[in-house]
Amino acid sequence: MAEADQYFSIKRQVQGDIFKDKGSKFLGYAFPVSSESDVQEHLAELKKAHHSARHWCYAYQIGPEMTKYRANDDGEPNNSAGQPILGQIRSSGLTDVLVVVVRYFGGTKLGVGGLITSYKSAAKNALDEAEIITHYITCRYEMHFDYPLMNQAMQIIKEFEAEVVKRQMESDCRFTVVVKKSDKERWDKRCNPVYGLKLTEIDD
Repeated sequence: MAEADQYFSIKRQVQGDIFKDKGSKFLGYAFPVSSESDVQEHLAELKKAHHSARHWCYAYQIGPEMTKYRANDDGEPNNSAGQPILGQIRSSGLTDVLVVVVRYFGGTKLGVGGLITSYKSAAKNALDEAEIITHYITCRYEMHFDYPLMNQAMQIIKEFEAEVVKRQMESDCRFTVVVKKSDKERWDKRCNPVYGLKLTEIDD
């Protein structure tokens, strides 16, 4: 189960096994995305690569809170394509992901039930191929201290498994450090009493 500051996405673009029904072929693709412009870019690439296909139905979900999403039927009957694809994304617990199912029409109509099964299956096939990665919601701080405090500062950083993303060491030291959001309260309580260590939270 995900912690409060965890969310899951996919590492790279993948293609699932082709799903076939009554001559129609459904090709599922999954992409990591972080914006709607990423979505449009991948859709354009697929439409170019599969220019003779009939439909390019898709769904995406973006952001740790999973509040930005869309499902598109691309000409198929309402809720027969986009929603089944989105359902697979949600049942996988993923975000920052786009799933596109390309349909080559086989000449026989499948009906709404058949379409739902086909788009759901093709989306699942794609997500089954994906490597899942964990992201953390974080807070960013600047640690400002004189050099004699270096060992103590590094001990605190190691204790919290924090990430130092920037170091400036001259007459004094300034570290930009990333901490898991779930550790924020403990981090503040650990750092603030240390004499000579100035801690400033940085807005992303």
